[in-house]
Amino acid sequence: MKKFVIAFATVALAVASAAEKRTITLYSPSVIGGQELKPGDYRIVVDGNKLSIKDGKRTIEAPVKVESEAKKFDTTAVRYAADKEVTEIRLGGSNTKLVLGSSASNAN
Repeated sequence: MKKFVIAFATVALAVASAAEKRTITLYSPSVIGGQELKPGDYRIVVDGNKLSIKDGKRTIEAPVKVESEAKKFDTTAVRYAADKEVTEIRLGGSNTKLVLGSSASNAN
């Protein structure tokens, strides 16, 4: 019975951590999922091909394509289009790149 409980706890933990949770800092007004965000720190959650950002009581969702690069990124970096729209988030300490916008929705 003890082994069953340990195995169940391990599986439950793996399922709970399937969605990747990170924090990003936006230093200027930014647009994600058609919604404008003020500068500040935001918790992001990537679950499959969906990016969720919690902004107070509202949750902003946007399609995202998760890509892996050969080399790890030293720091988290946010890339923009000319109109303040976030097009890419590179997650520091990992080789994960989140591609947002039309290229993300076309790829999925």
